Amino acid sequence: MANLKVNICGVEFKNPVIAASGTFGFGKEFNEIYDISILGGISTKGLTLEPRLGNPTPRIAEGCGVILNAVGLQNPGLEAFLEEDLDFLRSKKTVIIANVAGKTLDDYAKICAQMDGKVDMIELNISCPNVRCGGMAFGIRPDSVKEVTTIAKKALKKTPLIVKLSPNVENIVTNALAAKEGGADCLSLINTLTGMVIDIEKRKPLLANNTGGVSGAGIKPIAVRMVAEVCRAVDIPVIGMGGITCAEDALEFIIAGARAVQVGTANFTDTMSMPKIIHDLNGWLDAHSVNDINSLCGTLTLN
Repeated sequence: MANLKVNICGVEFKNPVIAASGTFGFGKEFNEIYDISILGGISTKGLTLEPRLGNPTPRIAEGCGVILNAVGLQNPGLEAFLEEDLDFLRSKKTVIIANVAGKTLDDYAKICAQMDGKVDMIELNISCPNVRCGGMAFGIRPDSVKEVTTIAKKALKKTPLIVKLSPNVENIVTNALAAKEGGADCLSLINTLTGMVIDIEKRKPLLANNTGGVSGAGIKPIAVRMVAEVCRAVDIPVIGMGGITCAEDALEFIIAGARAVQVGTANFTDTMSMPKIIHDLNGWLDAHSVNDINSLCGTLTLN
């Protein structure tokens, strides 16, 4: 069997397959289906300082090859996570990535400071509305990307910082460079695209929030392109995500330059998707006489 271990910012993953934030909760439900310790890592449901009920319903809609969500970061809050979920995740002996969010720079600083040293990595969700900028997401403008990254990095003394980039921007590379300048140790991309589904009988959006984040197999080509562009532009590790449903999809991201991948919406359509991807990665590598998955990273040759 080929070596599937990858190392990102000094953190060793047993394989490059990570559960994406928001689709896996804190792993307890999926652990009833299979032993989640087989995963390379788990990015938690987005955490905020205080509990959040999320957006009104309906907040999930389906499209062709995609799902739209406007859940609104429903979560139990940081204190509940630390008391009720962290020990369980630690018991699974897999990399724990805490996905964190906030409405203000101070929120990000506080949650990062309180999580420092308690998990293996922090993933900064900067697609959240910045209440001080009229609701514009932190991740839209390069200057705000750099600012929120700098604030978070200053609050972290022990834990590597991943910045999760929004694709809803003019230039993903510019924002990637801004995150690096702010002190990001690693980047993850792409977060969801913004979309809408309309009920043609009611002539109203299906989602109560009107718009939602688009994820699923249909966005993969966009995600692969953005990951390839960012990997050519920065010299820090990149974790790729967006529409991955099988081992071949994961390999596209790795060949494009990603050190690891996150799998999200596929967990809804097939609860065994990640175990299958890990198994099939081994099979593909063996069939192609590749001894180490790291040797494929960044081997993309453009026409």
